[in-house]
Amino acid sequence: MNKMIKPLLATCVLAVGLALPAQAAPLPHVVILATGGTIAGTGANTTTTVGYTAAKLGVDQMIAAVPELQKVAEVRGEQVAQVASESMNNAVWLKLAHRVNQLLAQKDVDGIVITHGSDTLEETAYFLDLVVKSKKPVVMVASMRPSTAISADGPINLYNGVILAGSKEAIGKGVMIAMNDQISSARDVSKSNTSTVDTFRNPDLGFLGYMQDNKAHFYRMSTRKNTADTEFNVDALDALPRVDIVYGYANMDRVAMDADIAAGAQGVIQASVGDGSVPAQMMPAYRDARHRGVIVVRSSRVGSGIVARNGEANDDKEDLVVSDTLNPQKARILLMLALTRTRDTREIQRMFYTY
Repeated sequence: MNKMIKPLLATCVLAVGLALPAQAAPLPHVVILATGGTIAGTGANTTTTVGYTAAKLGVDQMIAAVPELQKVAEVRGEQVAQVASESMNNAVWLKLAHRVNQLLAQKDVDGIVITHGSDTLEETAYFLDLVVKSKKPVVMVASMRPSTAISADGPINLYNGVILAGSKEAIGKGVMIAMNDQISSARDVSKSNTSTVDTFRNPDLGFLGYMQDNKAHFYRMSTRKNTADTEFNVDALDALPRVDIVYGYANMDRVAMDADIAAGAQGVIQASVGDGSVPAQMMPAYRDARHRGVIVVRSSRVGSGIVARNGEANDDKEDLVVSDTLNPQKARILLMLALTRTRDTREIQRMFYTY
């Protein structure tokens, strides 16, 4: 009798199991860190897209404005800062980096979204790309229109950012920017237009991918080291070395560089013309800077392309560094972090070719 009952019971259990509905996959846990910016801004009316007030809404208000977030992730928010991004500074960067590293070390956090103003978004993103110590996704989002505008782009950028931060496909791709349905690498992206929603571009290397149909679609990834693979660690730092940018133009002189060094700059980025060309009247300033131990990096104001070592200057002889494809504002960030580790120009040049 038992021989007949056992197969029958097994068949019944199997049938019941097949009849049960499949359990949905658990939602990823994403933390939204807010810092202010236009995405948290408000205007006088729904058609105000210029002359609005940035950094007005808190993180809870932004989350509540996009109820669809609850369908794609377990979301919670924290207010790290509340500034327009033209006022972003090193102190907020360090605070943000410390909190990101703390959160990503927790097992119940799968990814992070950071809301930010667009003006310095690329700089904050690249800083975090160099100092975050996790492969988990970190996604920066912003907007070009305030939350009150009839055509506000903040909500969809935030929604896409949360999906991206919670996706397995985004793991290990460094800090990313999700704007206008496009996914960009923190290293390569730059703001290119003062006001349009497609302002973030990757002039040399293109987008990493796109957001479409509630999914991330990747087509490439950066070959440069980032996040957990970098040699930089700011967890014990409460300040960063001063590095300034000197803009190049016809008939420039050394006044700005000398003033920056007198103010305590440990490094200077020369945002020069063309291929980082050195005006004849500036070479004595470069030499004086090096004599005082100040690191000089040749970069370019052009906006794309490689600054060639030993191309427009004898960098080996003059003991200079070149920025490779980094624009001046990102070269400044890398040099600040490099100076926390070394003053050897050969080592710093290696870093510029590594990151």
